[in-house]
Amino acid sequence: MPVGGLVRRTADDAADLVVRNAKIHTGDPGRPQAEALAIRNGVIMVVGDDKDMAPHLGEETKVVDALGRRMIPGLNDSHVHVIRGGLNYVLELRWDGVTSLRQALAMLREQAARTPKGQWVRVVGGFSAEQFAERRLPTVAELNAAAPDTPVFVLHLYQSAILNRAALKVVGYTRDTPDPKGGQIVRGRNGEPTGVLLAAPSALILYSILAKAPTLEGEDRKTSTRHYFRELNRFGLTSAIDAAGGFQSFPDNYAAVVELAAAGQLSLRIAYHLFPQTGGQELDDLTRWMEMVSPQDGDEWLRLNGAGENLTWASADFENFAQPRPELGGADTDFEKAVRLLMENGWGFRLHATYDETIRRDLAVFEKLAAEGLFPAGNRWLFDHAETVSRSSLDRIAALGGAMSVQNRLSFQGEAFVRRYGPGAAADAPPIRAMLDLGLTVGAGTDATRVSSYNPWVALHWLVSGRTVGGMAIHPPANRVDRETALTMFTRSGAALTGEEAVKGMLRAGYYGDLAVLSDDYFTVPESDIPHIESLLTVTGGRIVYAAAEYEGLDEELPALKPAWSPVAHFGGYQASPRPSTSGARQADLIGQAVTESEQHRQWRAQRGHTPDARTEVLDPCFEM
Repeated sequence: MPVGGLVRRTADDAADLVVRNAKIHTGDPGRPQAEALAIRNGVIMVVGDDKDMAPHLGEETKVVDALGRRMIPGLNDSHVHVIRGGLNYVLELRWDGVTSLRQALAMLREQAARTPKGQWVRVVGGFSAEQFAERRLPTVAELNAAAPDTPVFVLHLYQSAILNRAALKVVGYTRDTPDPKGGQIVRGRNGEPTGVLLAAPSALILYSILAKAPTLEGEDRKTSTRHYFRELNRFGLTSAIDAAGGFQSFPDNYAAVVELAAAGQLSLRIAYHLFPQTGGQELDDLTRWMEMVSPQDGDEWLRLNGAGENLTWASADFENFAQPRPELGGADTDFEKAVRLLMENGWGFRLHATYDETIRRDLAVFEKLAAEGLFPAGNRWLFDHAETVSRSSLDRIAALGGAMSVQNRLSFQGEAFVRRYGPGAAADAPPIRAMLDLGLTVGAGTDATRVSSYNPWVALHWLVSGRTVGGMAIHPPANRVDRETALTMFTRSGAALTGEEAVKGMLRAGYYGDLAVLSDDYFTVPESDIPHIESLLTVTGGRIVYAAAEYEGLDEELPALKPAWSPVAHFGGYQASPRPSTSGARQADLIGQAVTESEQHRQWRAQRGHTPDARTEVLDPCFEM
């Protein structure tokens, strides 16, 4: 494309890639703004004006004109199940971004007709009923009608799953099947399973069913992973911290990313964690892994970051806000042993902790070990999620040298949280501003793919607006952050959680050449448009890993997507929709949001005795409904 104003010359230090004519937000306090940068051998050489690029242009330099668009550092999701997501991506029908249940069911019906015998149609998270115009989930009858013969599994958050008749038959659930611990099989009047499964409160019942579905093997896993990473690159993601998770065994389920890294085929930098999978043998697993790998093993593309997000199964809590908070069990002596083992061997860790009760219990163990000098000891450790963490717990975390990672789970579960705990509790779920005001490192992420969507702009919108995907405002201005702070949480803070803050998270000479040129200017678009931003050009380590619009065809070629009947091959991944600011429904959307907020405020005041709980009497019968 044209590169007016720049003259090519031969140079010993010629750049591999120059991006010019951009509105660059560098994230660097020393130089916040620029218009061009040059990258060589995967590292930024210079950041400056267009004229500063001239000495770095060689015969082989690729020059890209950003056409005045906004450029930012590559995004870093600090908590995402990216390895597990990659192994299954091409088999999943994604409802991420779908705006109506009618559209979702049409997609499911069409996919069922394309799916061969022996395979399932699976919708595995990334959506909420609140994002649909109908504000509800599909019924079992609707799934049976859409797919009478093909097994269908629809996972909704950590709350429930819906199976059609064919799926119930495949998994073998009958009236004689007992409810598993922590789960419920909903039954009809005749005692037969209806097809609805409830996490009550444990999601293991949901995931154990999903584990029965057919999987990919060998090269197909690597192909699926590469296409999933390309999908993440689509939104400007260049790094991710993998939080491991259930049914993700080491080293078997890590083989795909290890082999891709060895072949130089990763388009996303990954720092990963190790999660013991079997209750009762967690200490054995951790001890064995310490003989195999060490923190920081690997390189800038794939590296071990520590243990977690669970260390022992007995110490885990759950995050199903449709159910009451589970009562904690007794003291877990293996948890203390696990933490001691990690700290004594220089391992960092992260802990899944939804409730303050869990966090206080864990902190008591840390403070006991601190008396022996094990905290703070330079090991990086953090709490994840922390929706109900208290200010006193945050003070204790800071004193022990910990950090935080927050996710936009309430983008998708905010309405359920408000129904159970009320708008007052939701206003500080989690208390992001309090964390930042204490000086804690606070990374931001999504917790995709089985709860939230992997689209980071939905999470950035939540941080800035405090709104759910259904439009409910749950965070008041006092617990929201400005756009620059939110972006920092998705860049520099994530780098700090992996000890890479000196090389990643900013656009500065000597830092990794990771960047995204955006479809819309994040800093100036209407707030409601933030979730609709995508990257048009994503660069990781100086390689163009995603290109769209004017840049289409500049990115690396991927192997053909398989199998041919893959939902991703037909529908793609995230379903983009028109930006609200360009939609004729914009005014109606704003009115709907105002009505929702007004009703929530009325309920909050009524609960505190400030106003009657009854609605205003309707005096004109023309307005009665």
